[in-house]
Amino acid sequence: MDKADVVKMAIEGRSVPYVPWHCGFTVEAAQKLREHFQEDDLEMVLDNHFIKLGSDIGFFDDLGNDRFQDAFGVVWDRSVDKDIGIVEEYQLAEPTLAGYEFPDPLDRRFFEHIPEELARYEGSLRVFKIGFSLYERAWTLRGMENLMMDFLTNPQFVRRLLNSIADYNIAQLHEALKYDIDAVYFGDDWGQQSGLQMGPDLWRHFIRPELERMYKVARDADKYVIIHSCGKVDELFDDLIEIGLNCFNPFQPEVMDTFALMKQYKGRLAFHGGLSTQQTLPYGSVEDVKQATTKLLEAGKEGGYIFAPAHAVEGDVPLENMLAFIEVLHGQEGYPGR
Repeated sequence: MDKADVVKMAIEGRSVPYVPWHCGFTVEAAQKLREHFQEDDLEMVLDNHFIKLGSDIGFFDDLGNDRFQDAFGVVWDRSVDKDIGIVEEYQLAEPTLAGYEFPDPLDRRFFEHIPEELARYEGSLRVFKIGFSLYERAWTLRGMENLMMDFLTNPQFVRRLLNSIADYNIAQLHEALKYDIDAVYFGDDWGQQSGLQMGPDLWRHFIRPELERMYKVARDADKYVIIHSCGKVDELFDDLIEIGLNCFNPFQPEVMDTFALMKQYKGRLAFHGGLSTQQTLPYGSVEDVKQATTKLLEAGKEGGYIFAPAHAVEGDVPLENMLAFIEVLHGQEGYPGR
């Protein structure tokens, strides 16, 4: 049994020999770990259970002065956020796609390293990532305030925009399915701390139909569908299951009852995440981190759960707290690397 087998058992809600994991880190946090372990390849050090293929946020040209331009033409300011940045220049000043050309979804850079990555991380769950997969791509092109108004005042434009973004992703997905992958991971933040940014009615009217089209391509190919959406979005779980979702990330404990939801959706939806990156990791003690990690692992023994911090670990998290949850993961009974 390899790591991919254990993850598949967890996603399908079956009992696992140990709780699998996949943990992500921001640039600053990852550098702390590289310096500590004296190793550049953190996937090997952590023994992460996914290998993530493609590029979740796409490719950027360095414009200088901490400005980067993505393939869609959007300019991002990375003077503070070094990983993605803050949108500085939108592309769609008016509610129309007239004159705008989407980039090539089959850009060779998404696929050229897949064979060597699959060989290097043999035995991991093979996950093709599509970031900014719908709503996020729409607002980065149009501007969030403009898009929110468009939902009400320019609905035909919103439908065309979201449909075009989904078409782009589906074209890329069809190419990715030519490779030996296990799952497709869609990133698209809909939530805030208190609920959906656009509310459930608009989400169901505009966003759900395009998600269903994208998820169907993956499910028809017998691949798992994993999504990432920050914030409180648990009111959508039943909708998402209906359209083909298998696993939800990042499962933030500050905004939803993680343990109650694991029980409620056992056998219907798996969860990936759960360790607080807003409180426990940056502000808790080493013992706090170990206790929280252990509690999550205990809850996940019967399946339906993949451990991770509830977001990429930020640079303000002390090194000893990162090492604490890694130690607990690697110390699990039943883990072959123990």
